[in-house]
Amino acid sequence: QVQLVESGGGSVHTGGSLTLSCTISGVSADRYHIGWFRQAPGKEREGVSCVDVDDEVTYYSESVRGRFTIHRDGAKKTVYLEMNNLKPEDTAVYICAADRRMKGLLLFNLWDYWGQGTQVTVQG
Repeated sequence: QVQLVESGGGSVHTGGSLTLSCTISGVSADRYHIGWFRQAPGKEREGVSCVDVDDEVTYYSESVRGRFTIHRDGAKKTVYLEMNNLKPEDTAVYICAADRRMKGLLLFNLWDYWGQGTQVTVQG
């Protein structure tokens, strides 16, 4: 079992940047694929990006591709989501998830472990 803690959220203006962190702890924490998801008020949870255990395979949703970058640190226990050129529609609670098997961005209900989330607000 692993625990996930997100940090780095905040409030920025349109065009600004933020970097979110997801720190994983627990047994074999470095052997989990990690995904970032977001949920805005009144909307369904949406997959944003995910990365495999070796930081070699990444996926991005169409809405963030080219603006967001996901990567892991050398110890593979922290995953960063660098967000650039932020837009008001990026406003949401961003939540990271972990799983021993890659579930992708669509099957978010199947990811095993979830953090509490961090708020990102983009002001127009």
